[in-house]
Amino acid sequence: MNGKVDLHIHTFYSDGFYSPEDIVSKAKERGLDTISITDHDNLAGIIEATEAGRKIGVEVIPGLEISTDVNDREIHVLAYFFEPDNKELERYLVFFREERLKRAIRIVDKLNTLGLSISIDDVLEKARNRAIGRPHIAEALLEKGLVSNFFEAFNKYIGNGCPANEKKVHLSPQSAFKIINDAGGLSFIAHPGSMNESLLKDLISAGVDGIEVIHPSHSPQLHRFYKGIVNEYYLLESGGSDFHGGKREDENNLGKYTVDYSIIDEMRQRLLRNIA
Repeated sequence: MNGKVDLHIHTFYSDGFYSPEDIVSKAKERGLDTISITDHDNLAGIIEATEAGRKIGVEVIPGLEISTDVNDREIHVLAYFFEPDNKELERYLVFFREERLKRAIRIVDKLNTLGLSISIDDVLEKARNRAIGRPHIAEALLEKGLVSNFFEAFNKYIGNGCPANEKKVHLSPQSAFKIINDAGGLSFIAHPGSMNESLLKDLISAGVDGIEVIHPSHSPQLHRFYKGIVNEYYLLESGGSDFHGGKREDENNLGKYTVDYSIIDEMRQRLLRNIA
């Protein structure tokens, strides 16, 4: 199979704007033949997207994005080709989603202390009872006129290092790699553009399967650099738009940041060798 591939897309089951069906339709319109739904801590969109894709000829690869950290630095890990019905994986994801809600409550409390009057119900309305995240808090702040735009909410209040931010539950990258591997999948470091080379090499030594080479935040120079790392360490590569839609103002990214289908073939070959 040939065609354009986007392996990093979010739906409204985490912090994206569109439904899985909408995403598949948009992918078809943008000339994409294969996509992966990579919602945060949530697998609900995969089945819906797969069914929608089957009807219009878009292949959907099982995907997931998990947040981890090293020395208070947040590192996102992408997973592909795992078993979506793996019980142990779902147990972890339920735990992470519960911790997301607890974190959101703490952030709302801090915002109230700062004089910004929103409630957790305001945030849950935006999250629609799906995997809750800071973007939903930003949307609630924006709707109430407490910030002038989505990005102000992060830059002034809830972004990393800001007065209302709260850390996520701790999970090491190594633990994430094991969870993904035990579920039959492959793990990738997401958008490593701001990561120093020493940390990246530590993660490679810890057993990650690949690196996200193509991403909107990566310059052409970084594309070449990560391609070189992939070749040097015999890793897999992935890439995509990290598309969310809505107030992220990233509509033009879908269909723009893609990889070749040969990347999928290489992933499948690695999985076959792992089984052997």
